[in-house]
Amino acid sequence: MRRLLLGAALAALLMGLPAARAEKVLRVVPQNDIVLLDPVFGTAWISMVGGVMIYESLFTWDAAMQPQPMMVSTWSTSADGLVWRFTLRDGQAFHDGAPVTTTDVIASLKRWMTFDGAGGKLAAAMTGMTAIDASTFEITLQRPFPAMLSVLAAAPARFAAIMRAQDIPTERKPVTTGIGSGPFRYVPEARISGAKIVYARNPRYIPRAEPPDGMAGGRIVKVDRVEWHIIPDAATVAAALQSGEMDMAERPSFDVLPLLAKLPGLRLQKLSALADQTILRPNHLQPPFNDVRARRALNHLLDQGDAMAAGFGDPANWQTCNAFFTCGGPFDSEAGAEGFKPDLARAKALLAEAGYKGEKLIFIASHDNANGPISEVVADAMTKAGMNIEMIWSDWASVVGRALKQDLPAQGGWNIRVTGQPGALAASPQANAAADTSCARKNFSGWPCDEEAETLRAALIEAAPDARPALLDQLHRRLAAVVPYRVLGQSSGPAAFRTTITGVLQSPVIVYWNIEKN
Repeated sequence: MRRLLLGAALAALLMGLPAARAEKVLRVVPQNDIVLLDPVFGTAWISMVGGVMIYESLFTWDAAMQPQPMMVSTWSTSADGLVWRFTLRDGQAFHDGAPVTTTDVIASLKRWMTFDGAGGKLAAAMTGMTAIDASTFEITLQRPFPAMLSVLAAAPARFAAIMRAQDIPTERKPVTTGIGSGPFRYVPEARISGAKIVYARNPRYIPRAEPPDGMAGGRIVKVDRVEWHIIPDAATVAAALQSGEMDMAERPSFDVLPLLAKLPGLRLQKLSALADQTILRPNHLQPPFNDVRARRALNHLLDQGDAMAAGFGDPANWQTCNAFFTCGGPFDSEAGAEGFKPDLARAKALLAEAGYKGEKLIFIASHDNANGPISEVVADAMTKAGMNIEMIWSDWASVVGRALKQDLPAQGGWNIRVTGQPGALAASPQANAAADTSCARKNFSGWPCDEEAETLRAALIEAAPDARPALLDQLHRRLAAVVPYRVLGQSSGPAAFRTTITGVLQSPVIVYWNIEKN
C-alpha cells in the first residue's frame, strides 16, 4: 500500500498534477461494541461516546463540567425567571443537508424529557415550548428553574441530543438512522456488527469559534475518518498498538498497562480526573430484590477490595468507596453507608427476612471487560450467602441489550449484574443515572423506585450552593437505606495512544475532534 501511494504521488508529479493527499484514518479500539446509536434511548456509555460524535445538544460540558453553549448562539431569561428564549447558531445542518430548525429542537427535547430524569424534572416545571421562528424558541415555566443550563448541558448516557424531527418515533423506540448535525457522520455501509464502526468527517459542519474545552468550544475535526475496531482480547490490542495497526485504545485492560507503559512509541494518558464507579445492580422489579431487605444484603456480601482487585489488579488502579457520588468528587459523601462491611451472617438474615428461599437468580455477565472477573467474585460471595446463582455469560453488547428487558428472568430478563459508570457521571447527582429512583420505569435499567430519594435529588440539583451540603447528607442517607445499587469501588485508568497522535483533549467524555495523526 505504501509503494502504491508513493507511486501515485510520483506519477502525479511527473504529469505536473498535485499529488493526492493520503486519507487520514484514526484507528481506535473502543471500550466495547456499540448496540444503540441512539444515546437517548439506552444508557450504555459507548452510545454516549458515539452519540457526541454525530449528535449535538444546545449546551454541553467544558472540561470542568460547567455548562457552555454548543448549538445555541444567544439566550435570555425574563426578570421573573419564567421565560427562557434561545436562538440557534447560523448554518447548522443535518448530515443529509437539511437545516436544523426549532421544530427539530422542540421534538428532540420533548422526547429526551421522557427518558432522562433531570429532563423530566424540567418538563414538570414547564408550561410549554414554543417556536418563535425557525431559529428561535422559548421555554415557559410555571416556577423558576435555576438549573436550566446545567440540565440542558449535562452529558449523562441520555444527553439532550438534537435529532431530525422526522426520525423521532411516536412509540418508545430507539432512533436508528444515526443522522445528526455533529462534526462526524455515521457510515452505515461500513458497519460490521461485532467488528467495526466508522465515523467520517462531516464536511457541512461549522464549528464554534471558541477554543476547544472538554466537550465545549470548537469541534474541529483533523482526520478524515475514525474507525472503531472491536478487539476483545487485551493482548491483541497491545500488539496492534505496538505494530501501529491501531492508533489508540480508549480503555485498555488493566492487565496490559504495565506492558504498554514500557513500549516505545506509545504513551498513556488519563482523560478525566474523576475515577470510574463499579456497581452491583439488582433488578428492583423482580424478587428477591424488589424487597429492600434483599438489596441491603448486598451491602454485606464481600470486601470491596476483593472485587476491585479481581477486575483492576494493582491497588494503584482502584480504591474502595461507599459514596454514591464518587469519592473525591464535588458531592463526595458516605453518610449512612458507614456500616457497609462484609458480614455473611447478616446478609443471610436479611435474605431470609425478605422471604428468599433459594430460587434461581439470573446473573448476566461478560468477560469482555473488567466486570467479568468482578462478577465471578460477586457470584461466589452470593452463593456463600445462600443464593442460587445461574451465570449467563455473553459478549458485553448482549449483556447491555438484555439489561434493558423488564421481562421475568426465566423469559429473557435478569436479576443482577455488575456494571459501571464513568466518574463524570457518577460524581453528579444530576448525571448519575443509577441514582435515579423515579418510579415510571424509564430510569436506568434495574428500575429502582423511591419517591423520597427523587424528591431529595431534585432539590439538590436545583439548590443554591450553600444549601447543598445538608441536602446531600439527606439524599445519601436515603439512598443508603433503599439501595438502588451497591457501590463496589472505583477505578482510574488511562487511554493508550501512539506518539504520532496529538491533540487529545481532557474531557468528561472522550472526544475525537482536535486529534491529529502525524
